[in-house]
Amino acid sequence: MCAYTVSSDTLFDLIVLILYIVHYTITFSVNNNTVTIEVLTGSNFKKWKEDIEFAMEMADVDISLVTDKPWDLTATSTEDDKSVHVVWMKSNRICLLSIRRSILDHLKSGLPTDCTAKELMIAISEMYRVSSNAYIRFLLQVLFNMKYDGN
Repeated sequence: MCAYTVSSDTLFDLIVLILYIVHYTITFSVNNNTVTIEVLTGSNFKKWKEDIEFAMEMADVDISLVTDKPWDLTATSTEDDKSVHVVWMKSNRICLLSIRRSILDHLKSGLPTDCTAKELMIAISEMYRVSSNAYIRFLLQVLFNMKYDGN
């Protein structure tokens, strides 16, 4: 079992993320709440996306998933601009780490490497939007794995 801890020194002092990779799931422990994410295997995109969005919302780091990157800081940037930028950048790093760690390696090859968390989620969504075959594949997998128990 692998454990990774990500903690923050500013706004996210209370957040401690511990990732346990166990049989295609990742468990986030956030403020004594446990959130489990199924690893994206190619046939469970809808569930994976819901799990990622929920986990990032629970950790209060979903700002980079729902907003665009703020403008770059300049000499005339206010303290509010700077604090928003710091919060967004930390959120983006945590979201990117969480998204990439929850995808099987062979599915990462076609994904952009230098992007924001929001852009990465859009790219992954586009991979699965083209066809509903992923959902059909998931349903067939559930059907084929069902066992008749005699009732």
